[in-house]
Amino acid sequence: MADSTRAGRARYRVLRALLPGRRSAAALAVAIAAATALPLAAPQFTRRFVDDAAAGAGTGRLTLIALGYLAVAVAGQAARTLTAWLAGRLAWDGTDRLRERLAEHALGLDMAFHGRHTPGEMIERVDGDVVAVTEFAVAFLLDVVAGVLLLAGVLVIVFTVDPRLGGALTAYCALAGYGMARAQRLAVPSAARARRESATLFGGLEERLTAVEDIRANGAGEHSVRRFHQSAAALHRAEFRSDRVGSSLLAGTGVAFAAGTAIALGLAAWGRMSGIVTVGTAVLLFQYTLMVRAPFERLIDQLRRYQTALAGISRIGALLAEPRTLPAPADPRPLPATGPLGLRLDGVGFAYDRDAREGEKVLSDVTLCLAPGERLGLVGRTGSGKTTLARLVLRLYDPVEGVVRVGGLDLREADPASIRRRMCVVTQDVQLFAASVRDNLTLFRPSADDDRLREVLAGVGLGDWLAALPRGLDTVLGGAVPADAPATGVPADAPAGVSAGEAQLLALARAFLADPGLVVLDEPSSRLDPATERRIERSVERLLTGRTAVLIAHRLSSLSRVDKIAVVGDGRILEYGRREDLAADPDSRFARMLRLAGAAR
Repeated sequence: MADSTRAGRARYRVLRALLPGRRSAAALAVAIAAATALPLAAPQFTRRFVDDAAAGAGTGRLTLIALGYLAVAVAGQAARTLTAWLAGRLAWDGTDRLRERLAEHALGLDMAFHGRHTPGEMIERVDGDVVAVTEFAVAFLLDVVAGVLLLAGVLVIVFTVDPRLGGALTAYCALAGYGMARAQRLAVPSAARARRESATLFGGLEERLTAVEDIRANGAGEHSVRRFHQSAAALHRAEFRSDRVGSSLLAGTGVAFAAGTAIALGLAAWGRMSGIVTVGTAVLLFQYTLMVRAPFERLIDQLRRYQTALAGISRIGALLAEPRTLPAPADPRPLPATGPLGLRLDGVGFAYDRDAREGEKVLSDVTLCLAPGERLGLVGRTGSGKTTLARLVLRLYDPVEGVVRVGGLDLREADPASIRRRMCVVTQDVQLFAASVRDNLTLFRPSADDDRLREVLAGVGLGDWLAALPRGLDTVLGGAVPADAPATGVPADAPAGVSAGEAQLLALARAFLADPGLVVLDEPSSRLDPATERRIERSVERLLTGRTAVLIAHRLSSLSRVDKIAVVGDGRILEYGRREDLAADPDSRFARMLRLAGAAR
């Protein structure tokens, strides 16, 4: 019950995000009213023209009536064009708001959620589903709202001409509407399946394109293509079923309205023979009958978008209803604004499934303490819990038991903005964006002045690299040289390539620019050549000076700079103490690890 209520509220937020402001809504309402009223007025000119021509009216009068009809027709088309422009503009404004809200919410979800959903799937949900909803919003305003108003206007006018004809037309429209509503219930599930299969296809495609180097190097291309074919086939089947339902509805509607037009002609002929209506009125009734058909055909034509939009709203609502596992503190307090930050873990336990039993925890009873400015080295086998421990320190997760304190403050009570401002991480896998050097350094935040950015780059040994870039800090990183680049040289605005060592130095420059009080390092130099490693080691030493640090060690030789050692195994701290004490004790786990690795004490 709670999940359904949360999903319902999320869907309401989706629709509310698309609503325009009052003034914009008023302008759109006026445009829709004009686009509806003007076409309704046009048949009146036709009736007058036919009746006056039959009565022997002069050419001048008939010409005026024809000009009036032309003016109304042109004005009606202009009103519809204006309506389309306003609807599109307002819908895409709402789309941008909804995308922003979705992206912000998705970035706030925990790492476990993102582990269950591929980046391609998330792109499809944040972008593809929103586009589907927006496209329908425009069509809804143009074809559904305007169509219903037009239909209501036609029925009112026909009733004023002859109540019997109006009643017959109303009954027919009611039957047609009922049939469409029943058919729509059959069509929505097929559209939802098509959206799910589309997300699966794009998610798998993105995943394989990301790993294309490993796939090619290890001969997994055939398997990847086969999986793509399976996903594409599933999408084809789902869309084929959805199209078949929509086409059947469209064909059925065409037959039904052809019969309705024939009935309307028969009623008009009967009315003329009975003397109830004039020839012009009979023509008017026929025109209005044709106008009734147009809204219904538009509704059927928009049925696929409606189905897709319903599926999109449901999926967007489900994403917004996904709860965040890192609750915002009721009364957030900032971390100390300056100086190194102390770190303390008291009895910390953690499980990726918060309902896991004791034996399923990945961390249990972890207790550590670092004074401000001290450095801790985490060592242990792969899967021992080192990375999870670092994620808890950065508050990417909250512990299921115990507490993590930084600067004397429980991280669950700390202001999230101050956590990101006063703590940072440097990993082996550096993410560079297809953006300028400046944006890659500042991560798109309001930046310090350019002199400060150049100073930071020079400090990590990238001063000459920056000077060689064609546009300095404005040079775009990543990507390939365009295929149409002149053979005589690389264009000045071509994206610049970055080596692994330069990427690591850029990551260190980000940390220097942030000036954090606590740094987590996932041994950024372990995969580099010796010369580049020495450059990075010098920068790392400068970065750690005067800061508290947690180093995840893959090579014991990199731990010469730390003050304390924690040996992690099976989610527990197997050994903890000062580095020199553990290294001097021949019976300690750390000393044995040093001997096996041939590393200096």
